[in-house]
Amino acid sequence: MKKYFLYSGLLLSTLTLFNCSDDDDVVEGRFDRAELYVTSTASGDITVYDFSDDDQVETTTLTTLSTSNEGIEYDGDTDELFVASRSALNLSVFTDVEATIESGAVAAATGITATAAFNSPRALAINGDNVVVADNGTNQLFVYTRTSNGLQLRNTFDIAFDLWGVEFVGSDLYAVVDNTSDLAIFTNFLSNTTDGSLAATKQITIEGIVRTHGIAYDAQDDLLIMTDVGLASSDTDGAYHVIDNALSQIAGVANGGTLALSSQTRVAGSNTFLGNPIDVDYDTESNTIFIAEIANGGGRVLAFDVAQSGNANPAINNMLAGCSSLDFYGND
Repeated sequence: MKKYFLYSGLLLSTLTLFNCSDDDDVVEGRFDRAELYVTSTASGDITVYDFSDDDQVETTTLTTLSTSNEGIEYDGDTDELFVASRSALNLSVFTDVEATIESGAVAAATGITATAAFNSPRALAINGDNVVVADNGTNQLFVYTRTSNGLQLRNTFDIAFDLWGVEFVGSDLYAVVDNTSDLAIFTNFLSNTTDGSLAATKQITIEGIVRTHGIAYDAQDDLLIMTDVGLASSDTDGAYHVIDNALSQIAGVANGGTLALSSQTRVAGSNTFLGNPIDVDYDTESNTIFIAEIANGGGRVLAFDVAQSGNANPAINNMLAGCSSLDFYGND
């Protein structure tokens, strides 16, 4: 089945089916919709893996005007897809995503915001009508508000450390501290409305991580996942850490303290294909961890069962050049 998508005037077409290495039904048969949205810094394309059909996984490639994207979030409540462009240095929102993927109709592109202040945009996080962009080049958090007229810049916060992944945990914003093994927490983040310097409420060290990038939290299972890229020059020393009972464990570590490795599960080793895993997401229904791996083999989409540990084999191992960020959406 061929599908088409029109993004900013460009026609899109379906590519090959998803290549699963071991377990083809990791997320199949559980949703009317089960989609993984993945960006690339190599092409600017957005790849959508559709797991909703038990018999096959369909892959659709969405071409944008960007040549490099990193940072993606799909909002099922509004059927909008948010993408940060590293080449155009803007934040885009695309509408009518579900209908477009299902029927091949033309999608409207709205709220494209050219932001010259961006230098190196990375991860996105959504809370209600607010969209947060973490910029690694300026070490700033940009907060946008969705309005009837599109995206409006609400605040710009200067952060005292290098930024990468960001994730809302309730009203708090969790941020990885790039070039370290630290996690920073901004309590009641959106209550801050004055531009300028913003200090984290709490910063702790995650023992065992060399250099963290990606972060994901699941409230239903109360688990936090953080990735470890190790040395940027190595494409084989990556890992990810799973923290169960995350909120209570993190609350039990004082500001400046360390969460012990014994309280976590680490997945790393030659079987994992993890080198520079720079983003992560989690599907609570199938207990699947999705990883955007940018270095090993030039880029891979990997998936693991949450119960795996040590030198585990991925259940899904799909080549994708420049794989940079991902977001899973499931709806039954």
